[in-house]
Amino acid sequence: MLLSLFEYLSQYHSVFNVFQYITLRAILGVLTALAISLLVGPVMIRRLSQLRIGQSVRDDGPQSHLSKAGTPTMGGALILVAVAVSALLWTDLNNRYFWVVLAVTLLFGLIGGIDDYKKLRYGNSKGLSAKAKFIGQSVVGCCAALVLYSYAQSSVETELIVPFFKNVVIELGWLFVPLCYLVIVGTSNAVNLTDGLDGLAIMPTVLVSGALGVFAYVSGHAAFANYLQIPYVPSSGELVVFSGSLVGAGLGFLWFNTYPAQVFMGDVGALALGAALGVLAVLVRQELVLLIMGGVFVMETVSVILQVASFKLTGRRIFRMAPLHHHFELRGWPEPRVIVRFWIITVILVLVGLATLKIR
Repeated sequence: MLLSLFEYLSQYHSVFNVFQYITLRAILGVLTALAISLLVGPVMIRRLSQLRIGQSVRDDGPQSHLSKAGTPTMGGALILVAVAVSALLWTDLNNRYFWVVLAVTLLFGLIGGIDDYKKLRYGNSKGLSAKAKFIGQSVVGCCAALVLYSYAQSSVETELIVPFFKNVVIELGWLFVPLCYLVIVGTSNAVNLTDGLDGLAIMPTVLVSGALGVFAYVSGHAAFANYLQIPYVPSSGELVVFSGSLVGAGLGFLWFNTYPAQVFMGDVGALALGAALGVLAVLVRQELVLLIMGGVFVMETVSVILQVASFKLTGRRIFRMAPLHHHFELRGWPEPRVIVRFWIITVILVLVGLATLKIR
């Protein structure tokens, strides 16, 4: 939005040409989203408290969580507002990728918002039925996949890139659609499962989003892409601004969500953030690298799958409780220890993911 204004003003003074640089607009996106989060956050938390929009806590979970009942939730709406406003201000609005990632993020946020509302309306932690939530996610995920496949302008946009290997590319064809769907919906649910402790989900989201921003920048720059031997995806560089906005909004939310949390993001935030990461990974053709960098999300999801499968097949549980973070809590780890150690793991995995840019 502001880019068009600065392009017009550059006719009168060359200083406005500086806003053509994606890196500057990405930095401004981070700072704008961060400022919105920090300024609006206290007002939103007070309002949520006044409306008694408090978290419902599972009675079969760790006993230490019972004290969290009533803590304001649906704070993820703050993240979505900050991301949307900041990205709209600093992104080139003619970029088709931007509108796809923004639409998917907001629509998944809507699904999560409905889920949160039902939890609050009926005073339990169930919310939308698993079937209804899955159908909603599937509709949005399939539509996004079909749009990206239908409007792909080059073969690289539908290829699967294998990290750590030079020139190992798998032409997916129509198989791109189910892959895209699985990445978006899978990542959305994985982040949602991880969002169980104060700040546990938002910091890995910030780290992975920042790393995907790096991939977006080099993928959208022909010279860098050629030097690093990664696919050149024209126009993907503009996604750096969205990624930066997500980083800024996430850091601003973490200010209030850090232990002990003043507000929880709820499904409105978790489902949207996971979907955003999934779309970003698809657009920069780094789905497999997302699996690496989002290893904490993967571990949490796999722990739930194994727990359910083991109990149904053998009647025994592998973990004391799933997702995995609850298992460590029940083993006696204090909540801050679980959170920080999962953050450290994410930092390491993100560095490994970034290393795929050179190790080929």
